[in-house]
Amino acid sequence: MPELPEVETTRRGVEPYSRGCTVETLVVREPRLRWPVPDDLPDRLRGQLIEAVERRGKYLLFRTASGSLMVHLGMSGSLRVQDRAEPPLQHDHVDILMHEGHCLRFNDPRRFGSFLWLPHGESHPLLSHLGPEPLSGGFDGDYLYRRSRGRRGPVKSLVMDGKVVVGVGNIYANEALFLSGIHPARAAGRVSRARYGVLAEHIKRVLTSAIEQGGTTLRDFVGGDGKPGYFAQQLFVYGRGGQPCKRCGATLREVRIGQRSTVYCVACQR
Repeated sequence: MPELPEVETTRRGVEPYSRGCTVETLVVREPRLRWPVPDDLPDRLRGQLIEAVERRGKYLLFRTASGSLMVHLGMSGSLRVQDRAEPPLQHDHVDILMHEGHCLRFNDPRRFGSFLWLPHGESHPLLSHLGPEPLSGGFDGDYLYRRSRGRRGPVKSLVMDGKVVVGVGNIYANEALFLSGIHPARAAGRVSRARYGVLAEHIKRVLTSAIEQGGTTLRDFVGGDGKPGYFAQQLFVYGRGGQPCKRCGATLREVRIGQRSTVYCVACQR
C-alpha cells in the first residue's frame, strides 16, 4: 500500500500539471472504487481552478474555491501525468482533464482507492480523526511520550496509529524503530521520554529520505511521473527477515505485530 512518502511523491509529481489549471472534465470509467465515485463529482469539478494540491495523511487534496477533490490511492493505485491521447488501460478508472491539456490518470487494479468531494468550509470524517503530520512541528518525542502513557500495546502499533500520528506506515515504522534501537514489541508505555525523542527524529529522517528517493517500490508503486521509488535499496530490516543485520550481522527475525509483518534485529533493538 502506498504510504506517506509515496503519496507525497505523487503530490509533487502531479502538482505542476494541476495547480493553477482549470478542470475541463472528470472522466469516470469505473465508479465502483472503495466508495462509489459520487455521480455529481464531474459537475462539481468542471470549470474549477485548482488553487493548491495538498496532502493530509495519505489523502491528496485538490483545492478549489468551492471545495476539494479527495483522492486516496488505496492499496494498488497510482495517479500519473498521462498523454490524454494515450488509450486507457484496463484499470485506468478515472481521468482528470485540464483545459491546459494535461491529463491525470488514476489506475487502480484492486479498486481500493477513492475519489470523494469535500465542500469548502466543511470537515470530513475520514480526515477529522487524524493525528499530526510526522514532518510537522507538532510531532516530536515529547508528544509521543505523552500519547504513550498507560499504553501496554507495542510501540510499533502506537506509531502506526493514525489517530496518534498520520502516515507512518509499516515499512517506515520498521525502519525507524531499527535505527532508534527500540524493539518493536516493547510496551509503548515503557519507552522513556529520551528514547521517544530519538524515535521521533528517526521517523522524520526516514520519511524525508524516502520522499527524496521517490518512495519505496515493493510491488507496483510509481510516482506521478510514472517512475518507481528507490528507497527500497536503503532498507535495513523491512522485507529482510532471516537475512543478516547490516549493522551487526545477527539474523533478523520476522514476527507479526498488529497483523503486520515486523522485522527486527535481536542484538540491535532492545
